[in-house]
Amino acid sequence: MKILVLNGPNLNMLGTREPAIYGSGTYDDLQQMIRTHAEKCGVEVLFYQSNHEGALLDAIQQAYFDGVDGIVFNPGAYTHTSVALLDALKTVGIPTVEVHISNVAKREDFRQISYVRAACVATVMGKGFAGYTEALDILAKGAGQ
Repeated sequence: MKILVLNGPNLNMLGTREPAIYGSGTYDDLQQMIRTHAEKCGVEVLFYQSNHEGALLDAIQQAYFDGVDGIVFNPGAYTHTSVALLDALKTVGIPTVEVHISNVAKREDFRQISYVRAACVATVMGKGFAGYTEALDILAKGAGQ
């Protein structure tokens, strides 16, 4: 099984970005934790991060052509603004789990809207970096298949 771990804007700044909300772990720390977990699960993981909406759209479409079996997706702020990301996920039909490090349900009003959620098989939020491994487990167990 091949899973794309896709991260949106500002997630490359983990460890620096609002540590009280996102913790002190870096993006490299997050990738290493996911790699270690994926190895235990026998899952191949690919990583992509961009601050640009169009690049994220391209990555979703490329995942389709590359035969990716699932996507773990933290769209960052684009969660609340991008119908284009929703449309891309719907177009490719790859089982996707939406992930948020913080509990967006307990944050600002504008964070209560998730456009991508309608195309996802599950949402994991508020569990820090561990939310990514939970999302990986959901996909590895065949959610949406």
